[in-house]
This record gives sequence, structure tokens and C-alpha cells, in this order.
Amino acid sequence: MTVVAAFDVDGTLTTRDCVVPFMRRVRGDVTLARRLARRSPALTLALVRRDRDALKAIGSDAAFGGLAVDDLRHEGERFAELVAERHLRSDTVDRLRWHREQGHLTVLVSASFELYLDRLASVLGAQAALGTRLEVGADLRCTGALAGPNCRGPEKVRRLHTWLDRHHGGRPMVEVYAYGDSPGDRELLDDADHPVWVHGALTRAVPSDESDGSVRGNGR
Repeated sequence: MTVVAAFDVDGTLTTRDCVVPFMRRVRGDVTLARRLARRSPALTLALVRRDRDALKAIGSDAAFGGLAVDDLRHEGERFAELVAERHLRSDTVDRLRWHREQGHLTVLVSASFELYLDRLASVLGAQAALGTRLEVGADLRCTGALAGPNCRGPEKVRRLHTWLDRHHGGRPMVEVYAYGDSPGDRELLDDADHPVWVHGALTRAVPSDESDGSVRGNGR
């Protein structure tokens, strides 16, 4: 049976959030603040409601709207290399490496943007990156809208299942390990055969009971 290890990124593989730093890198703090200010009614409502999906959509519009997608991809590659150099967690990267050494497939499943996840997956040796996508217009510029839902919660499960259906015979044919650290990862971990909640440092570079295939995280 094919074995796949799915990893969340922000806070699980990295030591910090990546979404806002990438937005700031692309637009610059002053310009981003001005563009967000123009959207203050919608932004305030999303903040009051704690609507993370709406916040992502508003932030994406402010940060990326009107920019050439080729330029964004270039910035994404540079940003991914910076993250790989400075902001990766050694414990979870060691766990990803262990899965690769066992011949398992590894995939990043994250609310972060595919603009930089693709390159980060390549650096880590993962087979795929499933993340939040941006809509691109006929002029090859970002419209500012998301192309599909924010990749968190149930959307992580849907995206992973779609990838498994296309490339590996579907979810029933695959044994899944999943690693995550936040409420946005709950559905992904609930769907996994071997869920690992990353609360604090992983104390081992390999799963606790690899002899019988079970994995213990640090609590749920």
C-alpha cells in the first residue's frame, strides 16, 4: 500500500506564519497598509467575526491585486528559499526526512500560498504542494481574488483526496500520516490513519511505534 505523509506548513514545518510576511515582502509595508485601509469596512467586519477566510481574501486583494503572476512566482521562489534557510523547524523536517527515507510520499497541505509552497516542497523533497491559489486574469496579472477556497479546514481534506484520486488510486488505497498544529488542521488529522498534533517539539526523529505503524503526537 502507498504511504503518504501530509504536512501542514505554518507552525508545523516552520517556526512562524508565512502568509503575512509574504504579503509584506511583495507590496511593502506602507503600500500594503494603504491598500488595506481602503478596505477597512470589510476588514473590520472580518476581524470582528474572526473570519479567517474573509481576512485571507481581503489581504490577498490588497497584497496581490494587479501584479504580474510571473513576478509573484519569482518572489515566491525567493521567499521559499529564505524560509528554508531561516525558519524551518528541525524536528518536523527530520520527521519529513524520515518518511522519505522509508519510501513514503510527502506532500505539503497548507493555507499558505502555492506561489512559494511549490518551491518549498522542492527544497524539502516533497512530491507536491497543495495550498491556497490566486486567480489570474487573461492579462496574466493577479485579479486579487482567490482561485477556489482558502486551503484550511475541510478544504485540506478535499484537496488531498483530489490529489490522491488523480495520482495514487484514491484515499482507500493509501495509508496517510498527517502533521498539524492548529484548528485549521483538525479535519486533515481526523481523516488520517496516523494523526500527529505538533504541540511543542517532537522528541523523536521517527514515529514512536514504527514497528506497528502507529504514531503518537504530543496530544490532541
